[in-house]
Amino acid sequence: MAFTMDAFALKERTALILGGSGGIGREIALGYKAAGAKVLIAARSQDKIDATLAELGQDLSAPAGYSADLRDVASLKALAAEVDADHGPLDILINCQGTLSLGPALEVTEEAYDTMLDTNLKSVFFANTVFGAGMVARGRGAIINIASLSAHTGWANAATYSASKWGVVSFTQTLAAEWGESGVRVNAITPGFFLTELNRDRMSPERKAEAAKRASMKRLGELQELVGAAIFLASDAAKFVSGATLRVDGGYLSTGI
Repeated sequence: MAFTMDAFALKERTALILGGSGGIGREIALGYKAAGAKVLIAARSQDKIDATLAELGQDLSAPAGYSADLRDVASLKALAAEVDADHGPLDILINCQGTLSLGPALEVTEEAYDTMLDTNLKSVFFANTVFGAGMVARGRGAIINIASLSAHTGWANAATYSASKWGVVSFTQTLAAEWGESGVRVNAITPGFFLTELNRDRMSPERKAEAAKRASMKRLGELQELVGAAIFLASDAAKFVSGATLRVDGGYLSTGI
């Protein structure tokens, strides 16, 4: 069959975006809606969920927003059951949930370590397996995990954050290897420097200038520039793509040292 641009469409697909009420997740939600998908979002803040749903402007017969603690496996299982009851089988899962805390490794407390790994690694892993189980049983589905450039190289003052994101990329490849024959694809995106609610006030002006200087495009990214990669990996245009880590970094890592 000849290739057509319809391969990029997400019509008649149901997508759940975890962490979809702000930042990268919100932007992907809007992009998926434009690509024709039925978009569902889950996050902790009901107010932010409601605001994003209002932007999406979907006319659905069942709830599209879910408030849940994504770090808790029991909560993830309850969410999966609720989504299935409301909307039937899930076609696409996006994991955008995450937190960021920077500081010297010698000052990291056990509590801070657990918070970082529970949010950025544990919750993403179990979201993959909880929702992935249904996809494997049906023999179809696409999962996209949002990682970070810190999954490719170490970053000073980001030991726990880097560890969590390296873990995400590692199990993305592992699950792709385990589930490939079932028809379920698992991929990751590692964004470069984009200003989001998570990092806008945590990056100093000097750090922002240095990040822009290091990127070969000499600027920071706009959140909309992540959407195309997320649509591609979820679509039939990427039917033979699994276990990949797609950098969307404006050429940051390509500049080397």
